[in-house]
Amino acid sequence: MSRTDHLHLFEGYGIEMEFMIVDKTTLAVQPLCDYVLTQAAGELVNEVELGDMAWSNELVKHVIELKTNGPCRDLNGLHEKFLGGIKRINEILASKNACLMPTAMHPFMNPARDTQLWVSDDAEVYDAYDRIFSCKGHGWSNLQSVHINFPFFNDEEFGHLHAAIRVLLPILPALAASSPIYEGKPSGLMDSRLEFYMQNQRRVPLITGSVIPERAFTYADYDKLILQPVYQAIKPHDPEGILQHEWLNSRGAIARFDRHAIEIRVLDIQESPRMDLAVITAVTSAVQALAQGHWASHASQREWHETKLRDIFVSCLHDGSQATIEDDAYLKLFNYPKTGPVKAQDLWRHITSDLIAAGNYPVSHYRTEVETLVRNGCLARRLVKALGPNPTEEKIASVYRQLCTLLPQGGVFDG
Repeated sequence: MSRTDHLHLFEGYGIEMEFMIVDKTTLAVQPLCDYVLTQAAGELVNEVELGDMAWSNELVKHVIELKTNGPCRDLNGLHEKFLGGIKRINEILASKNACLMPTAMHPFMNPARDTQLWVSDDAEVYDAYDRIFSCKGHGWSNLQSVHINFPFFNDEEFGHLHAAIRVLLPILPALAASSPIYEGKPSGLMDSRLEFYMQNQRRVPLITGSVIPERAFTYADYDKLILQPVYQAIKPHDPEGILQHEWLNSRGAIARFDRHAIEIRVLDIQESPRMDLAVITAVTSAVQALAQGHWASHASQREWHETKLRDIFVSCLHDGSQATIEDDAYLKLFNYPKTGPVKAQDLWRHITSDLIAAGNYPVSHYRTEVETLVRNGCLARRLVKALGPNPTEEKIASVYRQLCTLLPQGGVFDG
């Protein structure tokens, strides 16, 4: 994403979506990202710019990222631009009998066997990660997510934005979880990707921390409480300083002072960009409302310690939209009209209904899709329902082929 130094809060958004490349017939992962980028650019590159959109590589060769080429000022209709990219990539992949697959984890992939790391300009960085953490694992090579980048202009805007994002992070898996299956069977979790995400850098646990960032609401505090401890923790494993950059921080939302943005990283990819934009507009609208003090004061948002927020996050990671929230003080952050226990799905219904009724938030652009999402539950819940108990490999493959078909159509999986 390009720099956002001159944008104020909610004047633009950087959106990134990751997709896995698979064989159309077998669904086996296919390391063809370099082929796609070469076909698009005429030579092997890490990124190809296509007007106001761009495609780029990720850590592994079977994943490709589609993103806005710089901040997007208006989210309305943005799913169509992502759909255009998906259709074009599928056309390139057709000669290899391959296509893009949605959802946040491949249902059958064996990372130890199937992982091929990207080799090009960024190989030094990827090699360092692999040497320290071993990237042939689900949390590294079997994950697809959506990232939202929110710009901020100055210290005050950063503080309001970071406070808002911190308190919203715990319930994001309840809205976006799409990874209930891996290694050919249900995991028992709605968001298996995030379970691996929390563990994949445990050799240096400070890098991920509690996933929920610490209470840092100025540039100086963020550097002191998060960045410098992370840099010191990695130093014994990275004496050359290859990884000592802001992107090393792997909390669920990270501050990128190099481009004046905070990036949310805990959203699973959905079945199609239409539903991704439903999630994105719900999240951006809720962050905006919180940052504006719509439901709760800035002071009350800043009081929340990451440990208490993490407890809610883990509950939503496990149970998705059916997670139970019992903390009344947390519910008050959103002016929820009842006391707990409350299902996360009901909290999201309250949040989105309130913002749609207000009429001046991005969520209104995807009202139908958002209402479908909060009514039927997260994609992971719908997948589990469709698969039934103890699904066979054939049943899982059938459902995921259906998802591959829905993806370029901009469809909705109803379970």
